[in-house]
Amino acid sequence: MGWTPLYLNMQDKNVLVVGAGEVGQRRTLRFLDAGANVVISGGKVPSQLIKLGATHKPLAELPQWIDWADLVVVASGDHQLNQKVAQLAEDKLVNRADCPEDGNLIVPSSFFIKDVQFSIFTQGKSPLMAKELRKRIQAVVSEKDVLQLELQHFTRELLKEKVPDQKKRRDYLYQILNDKKVNELLDRGKLEEAKNYIVHFIQTPRDLD
Repeated sequence: MGWTPLYLNMQDKNVLVVGAGEVGQRRTLRFLDAGANVVISGGKVPSQLIKLGATHKPLAELPQWIDWADLVVVASGDHQLNQKVAQLAEDKLVNRADCPEDGNLIVPSSFFIKDVQFSIFTQGKSPLMAKELRKRIQAVVSEKDVLQLELQHFTRELLKEKVPDQKKRRDYLYQILNDKKVNELLDRGKLEEAKNYIVHFIQTPRDLD
């Protein structure tokens, strides 16, 4: 298959969701959270989605809103309707919730652990296993991993100011990742102390030679 993972910036983009069932509602919430303008059509739309910013439009106006949309999500329980919408949206980005392989964009199972986002795509073979894999990942990623992410970001920004050589910056990042003192501090949740240690570590003249 020709699928490849990408992240799209959906801020202020236009999304049409056809279908107001469970899947359509989840897709609507996801794109609202991403800052998109969302129109939802078909079925009874929960008032909560309207309060959050979605706009409800009748199915009779679908051609107009398909033309408006940057992305069309096909998520109704009516196969004939889904086919019609997909055909009308053939030149658009189309997510087929009913038949993912018939669209050109996948919305994978996705979740955050702090600032880290994970996405799981099983090629449509098993939504159940996607959920199970999510549980396993959540069980493995620790609070220390999240703190290490924050510390690496802090260190990268500091190194950009202090160390012009890219290779040397990379070497520092690996040293810090494996530094015993850093790991001891993060094991105890001492992120700010670890940052102070890093500042001293980088500013020590012998370390910059």
